[in-house]
Amino acid sequence: MAKGSTPTVFIDGEAGTTGLQIRERLNLLPHVGLRSIDPARRKDPEARRALMAEVDLVVLCLPDEAAKESTALAASLGADAPKLLDASTAHRVNPDWAYGLPELSPEQPARIAAAPRVSNPGCYPTGAILLLRPLVEVGIVPADFPVTVNAVSGYSGGGNAMIAAYEARTAPDFELYGLGLEHKHVAELQLYSGLTRRPIFVPSVGDFRQGMIDSIPLHLDLLHGSPTPEALEACLAARYAGSPYVRVVPAAAKLEPQALNNTNLLELRVHGNAKHGQAVLTARYDNLGKGASGAAVQNLGLMLGIEVETRLPTAAAAE
Repeated sequence: MAKGSTPTVFIDGEAGTTGLQIRERLNLLPHVGLRSIDPARRKDPEARRALMAEVDLVVLCLPDEAAKESTALAASLGADAPKLLDASTAHRVNPDWAYGLPELSPEQPARIAAAPRVSNPGCYPTGAILLLRPLVEVGIVPADFPVTVNAVSGYSGGGNAMIAAYEARTAPDFELYGLGLEHKHVAELQLYSGLTRRPIFVPSVGDFRQGMIDSIPLHLDLLHGSPTPEALEACLAARYAGSPYVRVVPAAAKLEPQALNNTNLLELRVHGNAKHGQAVLTARYDNLGKGASGAAVQNLGLMLGIEVETRLPTAAAAE
């Protein structure tokens, strides 16, 4: 490790939902030194820059513009700049940043490990990309296929205003949003799925704190070779065989979104009806786990070359 035998980490924006959960996970790691800034100086550029010079890695848990400003601060340190792991949307499709989804390809963990700058994936795209990319790569799903991704998340993914509204009981039990079809996750979803046609993405939020399900409906006769549901499942199972976090599991008659909360696990399913030639692909995971903080700690481990604990203590029996 460049700056000391024990790697050190600064979470820039540690008071937010993602930052707090990353900190809670890192507190389980005695071999990582967590550094914090004086709360009174958390917006002081010089104080943040000075702390960046002392650590090995900075996690950016900030709005997009603030993340760009912190990136510039780090870059101004030159050879003393720490590695950066950005949890915002700011750099996810930037080719100068490694995309922090280790399961994207067999080569991706090495890319993340070698990269000075890594962009943590968005919560919604994570599941959809892991469902679609293997099928696009083998040609089962054509790259120009008109894909629709429907997704539901707990309200913790919606930022402070949404969290406050739900916890004050002033928000609706369920709502669709992003219906202008300009959601900021679409570019990332399209790029890393390998799609040439812009997918339709319909997000929604329910009255539960965390948990997430992505679902993708398919007409099998419109896919290459009119595959069976079993063929789709076999393709996914082959791709993620041996993955510690991504599991291809049997279809279910019902799914609820909270079963994997506080873990870094992600379950993929193919729910099919061969008689009708239809299937629905689903991904279930924690929007604050594999969709945010758990994924960040997984990436941090690769970037620092250390073993990490991605789950929270309350999930000890799940992984």
